[in-house]
Amino acid sequence: MPDTRERPAMSQHNEERKFPRGLVIRLFAYLVAGHLFAAFLYLLFTLGDKS
Repeated sequence: MPDTRERPAMSQHNEERKFPRGLVIRLFAYLVAGHLFAAFLYLLFTLGDKS
C-alpha cells in the first residue's frame, strides 16, 4: 500500500526559508538605487571641493 500521508511540516518549513520574490526584487532595487545615490553625492562633493 503506497504512503499517501501528507507532510505539512516539511512543506511549511520550505516556505518559511524562502523570501517572497517581490521582497527580493524590491530589496535589490533599493540596494542599487542607494549605491547610485551615494555615488552621485560622492561625485558632487568631489567636484565641489575642486572648485
